[in-house]
Amino acid sequence: MVLRRDVYERHPFVATSLYNAFCEAKAIAVKKMRELRTLRYMLPWMASELEEIDQVFGDDPWPYGVESNRPTLDALVQYLADQALIEQPVPVETLFLPIDGGENLLS
Repeated sequence: MVLRRDVYERHPFVATSLYNAFCEAKAIAVKKMRELRTLRYMLPWMASELEEIDQVFGDDPWPYGVESNRPTLDALVQYLADQALIEQPVPVETLFLPIDGGENLLS
């Protein structure tokens, strides 16, 4: 998700509102995915797949936040630099909007 800087500067609440909306949407999707009385997805082994997801990823297979995703984000920044898409690696923290208290929106 990308938010244009001019939109953020005029309406800074939009960043937090979008983040909260994505969190709520994810919670709804995960809840529906785990409803096994009537399968939402046509996967005959859904129950065992969910157990495996829990074993491999813990309680949140799609975590939000910089720290939860730091290895992936660090690798992305390094690959961008390796492929000359950016001049040099940048700190991951600079990629996300700050919120009150100086933390990044996705911390």
